[in-house]
Amino acid sequence: MLAAAVAVAGVLTPAASAAPAPRAACPERPGVLHCLTTYTPGAARAFGPAGWGADDLASAYTLPAAAGPGTVVGISIAFDAPNLEADLAAYRAQYGLPPCTTANGCFRKVNQQGVATPLPETDFGWAMESTLDVSMVSAACPSCRILVVEGNSPGFADLAETADTAVRLGAKVVSNSYGARENGAALAYASHYQHPGVTVVASSGDRGFTAASYPAVLASTIAVGGTSLARDPDSPRGWTEWAWPYGGSGCSAYIAKPTWQRDTHCGKRTVADVSAAAEDIAIHYTDADGWTRASGTSASAPFIAGLIGRSGRAGAIGPADVYAKAASFTDITEGHNDPAGAGKKCGGDYLCVAGPGYDAPTGVGVPDGLGGF
Repeated sequence: MLAAAVAVAGVLTPAASAAPAPRAACPERPGVLHCLTTYTPGAARAFGPAGWGADDLASAYTLPAAAGPGTVVGISIAFDAPNLEADLAAYRAQYGLPPCTTANGCFRKVNQQGVATPLPETDFGWAMESTLDVSMVSAACPSCRILVVEGNSPGFADLAETADTAVRLGAKVVSNSYGARENGAALAYASHYQHPGVTVVASSGDRGFTAASYPAVLASTIAVGGTSLARDPDSPRGWTEWAWPYGGSGCSAYIAKPTWQRDTHCGKRTVADVSAAAEDIAIHYTDADGWTRASGTSASAPFIAGLIGRSGRAGAIGPADVYAKAASFTDITEGHNDPAGAGKKCGGDYLCVAGPGYDAPTGVGVPDGLGGF
């Protein structure tokens, strides 16, 4: 449900807030990964959601009425979110989704060793990230089971272990909504994001066109970029979409060009592969006093992970399959992710400007039902 909207050039977008400018939930620190979520302090609403909700996303991406299988979707995350199950319950109740609880076996939260206690310390920003993750998986796949594995820290080794633990405990698709500039130290943990029979998804980053983000840059990972979404009553789809100005894209300095990726202006791995809405997403977050809006490729990555879970083919889908089914996605042809230069940073090239066919900010496009998976 979209609680409030304004008309801009004939399309409807979430109503602007008078609150302060958005800020990063997890500010970048050297030597560790950071979550890829932004939020607006002081913009919470106790009485109802603001931003795009599960029903909006279902409409925008023509999701089927049938809920789908009970695939286990793993969330690799740092630190504990103590109110996570309660916030998830509020989100699912708001949008008419079936309960997903510890009691009914749908929800499970463990530490990086895979046991329920002790859980790590709490962090405000990472807990918001966890809340966004489980909400987006729920919106994409109401029937999927959710396994949250909480790392002791956002260090490369700890988050690598959370990904491994999610797989060991039965996840068939693992979502990683965090990133860091690719470098040799990070790439030493690449094997932890490659598991036979498991699909790995990662956020492309929230800093626009820049150095490629790890672990999204790995050839074993489906890298998910971000879009801005708006209602458009004059279009057959009923929605319009363009590249989110802050969604990450980049050309790897390390990872060889995969055989399934054929763009010509990056000699190595290009990020991203696919995309979905990453701006003005409604979540219920207790520590921010209720309903608030979050943005980031931390929304689009778990949403894509949930769709893969819903398809029933989790574990059989990898990046190559997304490119092979490019015609099953809605191509995004407008926008850029160079907010300071309107595309000048890449010379107007597809590496930072959306256009027909593949482009780095939005990949092969956004989902149109489950056909691409």
